[in-house]
Amino acid sequence: MEVVNTGISGLLLLKPKVFVDGRGYFYESYSKNKYKDAGINLDFVQDNVSRSIKNTIRGLHYQIGDHQQGKLCTVLLGKVLDVAVDIRFGSPTFGQYFSTELSDENKHQLFLPPGFAHGFSVLSDYAVFYYKCTALYNKESERCILYSDKILSIDWKVENPIVSEKDLIGVNFNQIEEDFKS
Repeated sequence: MEVVNTGISGLLLLKPKVFVDGRGYFYESYSKNKYKDAGINLDFVQDNVSRSIKNTIRGLHYQIGDHQQGKLCTVLLGKVLDVAVDIRFGSPTFGQYFSTELSDENKHQLFLPPGFAHGFSVLSDYAVFYYKCTALYNKESERCILYSDKILSIDWKVENPIVSEKDLIGVNFNQIEEDFKS
């Protein structure tokens, strides 16, 4: 597995070794020891899967307190633009975001430690998005930053985005509380 530094501390792009032959392909999507060697020494306790249609934007989500989550994200079918925003007050990269295409073709993964808001947009006709979490979902701990926040100015690479009502009422970036400190 190749581990790529994103330029934001703790945020890693992972490129698994893929074995391809006439039957198809095989790769390890997760191996605790290999990920520990890559610096990901957290226990994953919940796996989630979503299917979304083209131009859908989900996010920017995060959880606080005892329910803060690290996430290991990948795409099983289709292609997305995956986005992570550093929300760790005091971090030299606070307010910066990293985006990358995850797809069933490239099989890349993005690891986000706690302290990042996360979202993605669907670039293909549909996408099946899969992610592992280091804490269980807790509705009271969930927070959302508005995907169209002017300070962040994220280029989601979609026209006419499809966004849930919940995500449409996210707060602006300059309104987030200091839930994470670097």
